[in-house]
Amino acid sequence: MLRIFHKTTLTVAFIVLGLASFAFTGGLNKSIEFTGGTQVQLSFPQAVDAARIRGALEKGGVAGAEIQQFGSPTEFVVRAQDVGLVAQQGTSGSGVADRVRAALAREFGAGAFRVSGSAAVSPRVGEELTRNAIIAMLLVSLATLAYLAFRFEWRFGVAAVIATLHDILVTMAFIKLMHLEVSLTVVAAILTLLGYSMNDTIIIFDRVRENLKTAGRASLRDVLNKSINDTLPRSIMTHATTLAASLALLIFAGEVIRPFSWVMVFGIFVATFSSIYVAGPVLLWIEQRFPRTATAAPRSSAARARSEEGAAMRAARADAR
Repeated sequence: MLRIFHKTTLTVAFIVLGLASFAFTGGLNKSIEFTGGTQVQLSFPQAVDAARIRGALEKGGVAGAEIQQFGSPTEFVVRAQDVGLVAQQGTSGSGVADRVRAALAREFGAGAFRVSGSAAVSPRVGEELTRNAIIAMLLVSLATLAYLAFRFEWRFGVAAVIATLHDILVTMAFIKLMHLEVSLTVVAAILTLLGYSMNDTIIIFDRVRENLKTAGRASLRDVLNKSINDTLPRSIMTHATTLAASLALLIFAGEVIRPFSWVMVFGIFVATFSSIYVAGPVLLWIEQRFPRTATAAPRSSAARARSEEGAAMRAARADAR
C-alpha cells in the first residue's frame, strides 16, 4: 500500500500553491478575535445592496470595513478592522459601533435597520489569542513526540511529528485558498484534526510494534504494510462516521459554524493520508538513515528463538493429546 502514493506530488503541489498564495495575496483572513476590531450584525426588512452599505460607512468615517451577507439576503455582518479604527477603540468598541449605526441611519433612516448584536476585541486581546493558538499547536506536537518516544522509541515520535507538520501546512494552504476566516472555532478545528491524525498514527505504530515481535526476518517495510492493512477496516469505519457528522454540520449548521465544518471535512482526508503515506515512509527513511544498534539484534533474535521454541512445544503437546 505504501507504493500507491509513493510520490506525494499532489500534496506537495498543494502546499506550494498555498505558500504562493500567501506570497502574492498576503496572510490569512483573520477574524476580529485575532486582529482586533468591531463586528456589528445588521438586519434589514428587505434585501439591500452591500455596495450601498459600504458607501454609507465610508461617508460616515468607517473606511475599509468588510461587508458580508449573513444567512438571508436581508442580514449582514460589518467588520471594522481598519488599523486606525482598531487603535481608536482601545478596550471598548462602542464608539465604532455607534459610528456604524449613525452612518447607516443617515443613509437608510433610523428605523430602516436593526442591530442584532455587536462585539469588539482590543488589539492586545487579539495578539494574546494569536500567541496562545500558536503555543497550543506547539505543545500538542511536543507532547506527542514525548509520548511516542517514551511509549515506543524516538523514531516513531519524529515520524508522527513530521506527519503532523504536514497536516498543519496542508490545512493552512486549504484555509488560504478557500479564503476562510480564521476564528477561534477554526483554531479549535485545527487542534481537533491534529489530535485525530495523531491518534490514527499512534494506532498504526502500535500495531507495527506488535507485529515486529513476531516478524522474524521480515523487513520494516513489510511489517508497516501489514500493520496498515490490519488497521484499515477500523480506519474506514472511524473516518466514515466522522466525515458524515462533519458533512451534516457543513450542510445544515449555518454560516457561523461553516468554516469549522470545511476544515474538519478537508482535515479528515488529510489526517488519513498523512497517517499512512507520510508517517510510514518517514519512519522507513529514519530507519535507513539511523538503523537500530547491533545490540538490539541479539535480543530480538533470542526473543524470536524463545517464541519459536514455545510454539514448537505447544504443537508437540497438541500432537500428544
